[in-house]
Amino acid sequence: MGTPSPHHQRTHIIAGAVGNVLEWFDFAAYGFFASVIGQQFFPDDDKTLSLLAAFGVFASGFLVRPIGAAFFGHLGDRKGREVVLRWSVILMGLSTFGLGALPSYHSIGVAAPILLTLLRMVQGFSVGGEFTGSIIYLVENAAPNRRGSVGVWAFVGAIIGMLAGSLTGAVINDVLTPEQVASWGWRIPFLSGVSIMLVGAFFRCSLKAQPVKSGPSRLPLWMAVKTEWPAMLKIMGMFLLGSAGFYMMFIYLTSYLHTEFGMAEGMALEINSISMLALLFCSLGWAWVSDQIGRKPVLLISSIGCLLLTFPLFKLIQHETAWFVFLGQLGFAVLIGATLGASTAVMVENTRQAYRCSAVSLAYNITLAIFGGTTPMVATWLIEETKNPLEPAYYLIVLSALSTLAISLLPETHRRELDRDPAS
Repeated sequence: MGTPSPHHQRTHIIAGAVGNVLEWFDFAAYGFFASVIGQQFFPDDDKTLSLLAAFGVFASGFLVRPIGAAFFGHLGDRKGREVVLRWSVILMGLSTFGLGALPSYHSIGVAAPILLTLLRMVQGFSVGGEFTGSIIYLVENAAPNRRGSVGVWAFVGAIIGMLAGSLTGAVINDVLTPEQVASWGWRIPFLSGVSIMLVGAFFRCSLKAQPVKSGPSRLPLWMAVKTEWPAMLKIMGMFLLGSAGFYMMFIYLTSYLHTEFGMAEGMALEINSISMLALLFCSLGWAWVSDQIGRKPVLLISSIGCLLLTFPLFKLIQHETAWFVFLGQLGFAVLIGATLGASTAVMVENTRQAYRCSAVSLAYNITLAIFGGTTPMVATWLIEETKNPLEPAYYLIVLSALSTLAISLLPETHRRELDRDPAS
């Protein structure tokens, strides 16, 4: 596609990343206020059951993502990446606003949790095309020697959104009383998300359509499964650690620290915010390294590092001193940042252009549906069943081992042309 000018590269980055800001601002806010949302929509004397119900709805959005991936993947392969980016951000913004305006169980009864679940499913459907669409758009429009450094901005946008959600949560908890937060304060992040949607729609509507090299079939989803399944399986295995590790350490951890160890929610949110800022810079740094030495070494540093260090880092996180908790999460920021930094380019470089949207969208979103969005619920359930707060660490160690195996099977593609067969 040629080497873009610096001006056009910046435009591509902003357009590609801005939708992810909204997506992860919303998901972070939901994770951070999960206990309050549980009480508002699933009132129960047992707070653990309410929290499990809230995380169950959180996971339902991920279960719909493969459907959105199939729809938007087909759209992207047939009509172009820009069409996906425009419509996904609008649909996502409207559903986020609807969540913030939704009456609670005490106002409309059982209709409240039903509508909440439906809104999360609409969000999941739109996100199924949004995130992978932005990854593909960014990497395809990057200079050949900067695909890692440019593609990572999809995750950088996500981290910025999470950071904004975390900071918003910290401010809300500091300024409002617990009663005000429970009554209406938790709605603020979701209602304000409409402003991010408008910014995203503005940038994306200015994108010029680019030619798509369509395959011979009018069913790119079927052709992706038929021709790209080996690459899809490797991508899924590679991202097991990234999906579960990301959600465990930067979504679930706030509730984990508060529920299991009694840390004040405001303090947990502040630690999480600083750690996410570190994650942002680590991701950018590791992406640059992957452009210099290759994707596989960076991915293996992440997976083997988590395999060996998850247990001691969790012990730090369980310490009663906030500084030790921060050091533990910072260690995960360095390791998970390596996965995020290298994985965007890997997903694009290992798939053919004609069926790339379908292949990448399905592989990524199926992994997120099974191992990402379910992580908070699985971690909560494991602790409840075993009464052992270290159970999430064991879960992450197993996934780290599986990711290490998958990464070892990936070809090194960082110096190759995008449209070349990755297996050749």
